[in-house]
Amino acid sequence: MMSKRTRFESLNQPTLFQLGKPDEAIAATPPKEITRPFDVPGTQILLGTSAFTANGWEGSFYPPGMKSRDFLSYYATQFATVEVDSTFYGCPSASTVSNWSARTPEDFLFCVKIPQVITHDKALVDCDAEFEEFVKTMDILGPKFGPMVFQFPSFDRWKFPKQESFLAVLIPFLKKLLTDHKFVVEIRNRTWLDGRFADVLREHNVALALTDTSFVPRPWELKQEFDLVTADFAYVRWLGDRKGIEKQTTTWDKTVVDRTSDLKNWVEVFKSLASNSKVLKIFCLQQQSLRRARPRNSQTLYGFVEQEAIELCLRVQLRLVR
Repeated sequence: MMSKRTRFESLNQPTLFQLGKPDEAIAATPPKEITRPFDVPGTQILLGTSAFTANGWEGSFYPPGMKSRDFLSYYATQFATVEVDSTFYGCPSASTVSNWSARTPEDFLFCVKIPQVITHDKALVDCDAEFEEFVKTMDILGPKFGPMVFQFPSFDRWKFPKQESFLAVLIPFLKKLLTDHKFVVEIRNRTWLDGRFADVLREHNVALALTDTSFVPRPWELKQEFDLVTADFAYVRWLGDRKGIEKQTTTWDKTVVDRTSDLKNWVEVFKSLASNSKVLKIFCLQQQSLRRARPRNSQTLYGFVEQEAIELCLRVQLRLVR
């Protein structure tokens, strides 16, 4: 179905990821590997954010005066991965993807959201051409190509009246996926999130997205206990209550909601994942209403995992945003 690529161990529209002109020369070749302030040493945890910029980041996360074309290169010195949100709206151009690769170190990983024409408009039906185009374009990243995320909506009842209706479409599609690519499935229908759904994903080594959001229960809130590990990697998305936060602010340069207690619960989830020998990598991406605090929340998690000391985490939070 798709061309193969090295194993991970089109709608064109202007986005934050189209950095400069496609044929612009890159000033310097990024190093192969670097040490980052948001690395979690001694673990398989990779921290990152969804997109690498938001209102309020300039002058707080990014140094004052830094040009937008340098954002990605700087971001890659702080985090080891990023979830590309813009791909949800359409497949980027080959030159754009080449630019992403050229501006990041060799050990950097791009997680990408699969276009909504596949997950929403066509809901996995008659979309092979769009899917193949997307995968072929993203394969330009080579070893920097991380997981692809299927972010499904809750779906109206007329589309999929029940879980069985959705699985009847999902399972045949999963069978067509090549095993040398990594995939994640996020569902937003809380009634479908159960052991049966997890078993289907596990059969195809597709990760179940573990989310912190208002539409589905978080891992410790699930009424039915089941194995959340469905692949040889784990994928955590901190989405938050975007609508609730945006009633308070649309500028992400200061603390709006203290998530310390939630992070403590997430640390227990991460400990469980890290102790599972089947899990080779754990991606943790923060997005949407958490954008303001992304770097700080990741540092908080770093403190919890490293030190298990809330006081240390809070001190780190206070000093990170200058």
